[in-house]
Amino acid sequence: MKKITAYITTIFLTFCFAACVEEDEFNNSPTGNFDALWSIIDQRYCFFEHGRQQFGLDWNEVYHKYRPMTEQEISERELFDLMGDMLRELRDGHVNLTSEYGTTFYWDWKLNYPINFSDSIQRNYLGHDFGMNSGIKYSTLMPDSIAYTYLGSFESGFSNGNLTALLMGLKHCKGLIIDIRNNGGGQLTAAEDLASHFTKEKIHCGYIQHKTGTGHNDFSSPEPLYLEPGQGAIWLRPIVVLTNRGVFSSANYFVMLMRELPHVTILGDKTGGGAGLPFNSTLPNGWGVRFSACPILDKNGVITEFGIEPDTLVHITSDDWNNGRDTMIESARGIIKSFYDKKSEEN
Repeated sequence: MKKITAYITTIFLTFCFAACVEEDEFNNSPTGNFDALWSIIDQRYCFFEHGRQQFGLDWNEVYHKYRPMTEQEISERELFDLMGDMLRELRDGHVNLTSEYGTTFYWDWKLNYPINFSDSIQRNYLGHDFGMNSGIKYSTLMPDSIAYTYLGSFESGFSNGNLTALLMGLKHCKGLIIDIRNNGGGQLTAAEDLASHFTKEKIHCGYIQHKTGTGHNDFSSPEPLYLEPGQGAIWLRPIVVLTNRGVFSSANYFVMLMRELPHVTILGDKTGGGAGLPFNSTLPNGWGVRFSACPILDKNGVITEFGIEPDTLVHITSDDWNNGRDTMIESARGIIKSFYDKKSEEN
């Protein structure tokens, strides 16, 4: 079995010495720290080619744009902001710089798109007596007898016992809506554990690569990733997964896994992406940098860094928004009901 978690140890062994800056290689000065940061990204970041194709990224040009500013008199705070601006040129939400001044982020992967989610409207579906198990909110939508669940993060893990109890408690329902809108990610293992309760067979879901050298295109051959059945309850009735641009990182990975299952429909907006496996390194002055180190590809060998298209594209309409209705949830209910209507006709 090739699971994403099996590569964490490999990546650590590959980068534990190489990704940390040697003290005698770059000095602790504005130019030294800038050069260290640029070099770490230059040698270890995994999406240069995709950035070049998508928006014309030229990392050498970025160097010449920002480097001269560090040769002038510059405060530590100004240096932090400058290097944050440089990292934002990568347009990658997984690339961050952290110091006592905070953490830099690139947010346009979701801020330039429709929100397609309202927690106020969601209350109309969850009700006031919804349950919660391992961070998953759940209720039953009547009169359809369809389970609605919401998971806003993969930061906490799941146990087989918790997931089995949750699914057994919903066994009276005809279908399941898994709403992960605005889920910014967390643990990849949590995404795998949840998805594993929706298959009885080992499923090929994608590939992973890791860096083999310092060149921008030095990668290993793609190695397959599989989703294997979990222990305990397995749900094989219709499932609709709701997505928007706020779905990122391990939540994006969850969508990649789920869309390979025959009884699952991905509905909503394109996900935010964030498909690279992140890694951390340190600059001479102690500031931390986090970046995408290993690309994850879907079953067809396509990078999912820039998001995953839904099976059914749906946005919340203005009329529904104003009337307290969630177009996506209603569309998901319709898909599940249509499944049973078709089944009845066939019988």
